[in-house]
Amino acid sequence: MKTSINMKITIAICMTGLLGLSSTSSLAGNPDRAGSAGASELLINPWARSSGWAGSNMSSIRGLEALYLNVAGTAFTNRTELLFSRTDWLKGTDIGISAFGLSQKVGEVGVMSIGVMSMSFGEIMRTTTDQPEGGIGFFEPAFMNLTISYAKEFSRSIYGGLAVKVISENVSDVGAQGFAFDAGIQYVTGLSKEAKDNLKFGISLKNVGPTMSYAGDGLSFKDVIASTGVDMTVEQRSATFELPSSLNIGASYDFEFGGIDSTDTPPVSRVTAAANFISNSFSRDQYALGLEYAYKSYLMIRAGYLYEQGGNSTTFLTGPTAGVTFELPLNKEKGTTFGIDYAYRDTNPFQGIHSMGVRFNL
Repeated sequence: MKTSINMKITIAICMTGLLGLSSTSSLAGNPDRAGSAGASELLINPWARSSGWAGSNMSSIRGLEALYLNVAGTAFTNRTELLFSRTDWLKGTDIGISAFGLSQKVGEVGVMSIGVMSMSFGEIMRTTTDQPEGGIGFFEPAFMNLTISYAKEFSRSIYGGLAVKVISENVSDVGAQGFAFDAGIQYVTGLSKEAKDNLKFGISLKNVGPTMSYAGDGLSFKDVIASTGVDMTVEQRSATFELPSSLNIGASYDFEFGGIDSTDTPPVSRVTAAANFISNSFSRDQYALGLEYAYKSYLMIRAGYLYEQGGNSTTFLTGPTAGVTFELPLNKEKGTTFGIDYAYRDTNPFQGIHSMGVRFNL
């Protein structure tokens, strides 16, 4: 038994080392590179529950929402989880984000998950140099990310996961496709026998992959050689761009009150404090702080704050976030539940970001 435990700990240490080595090469950027990365939709959290934390719960996130923050958290799926989410991105811009996910336990310790995020921008008037006022129709840009992951429980304390993302961006007759990888680890422990699972640590590496570039008929045009009068089609090459990689390191602690005499009895109420450090490869580093109050498993109220190193934010996100969850049991014997999540993120300008989610634990 001792040999088996040591082996699992060694595996976790090796995975952490690989994440660290990868981050050395992938996250060697600085704020001077801000704006030079592409596929920025990879930095958008489409899920409502974790958005209310400002992403500070990376170390303690559980279930399907962990696909975005730390894929290791999907290993806590008990059987089957379905999740739907809709985000009104930067209210007033008519940008909408729809997300769907499914996670399924496979075997005794493994979980397979799939998630789809689609970003719509509405109809945009088509213009040309000859017709700058439009009148020739509309086009609809479409961004979509598909994520497939596998997570595993290595021991009662160590959880790890890997994910691959397929990225698709299409704007009229020009598009770009690519892929990226995520990896994550969560470690669960405690400061005493009474609170042996209350302290959690996490590390995740996100959006690591090759460069992307645009291609399509929209990058070509016809021209006439003046000397010969011959029509020619000239195709322009698109510059490549890198993905917005990031490294997350976080911790959280649960303060439980009442009903914790045994591991089978959930606490009557819980307060969780969480923090997450985000090292961005193409912008300033960020610090996320969050606090959540839960009454049994029925009601959860949370708030968070995202602070950018240097004090002055270089993004439209101004810091504060908030959210609430109502979760109702459908079948206590099977553990089936139905939940509704809502989150608000403050922005400047525009009128904030509103996210609403519905989840089923089957």
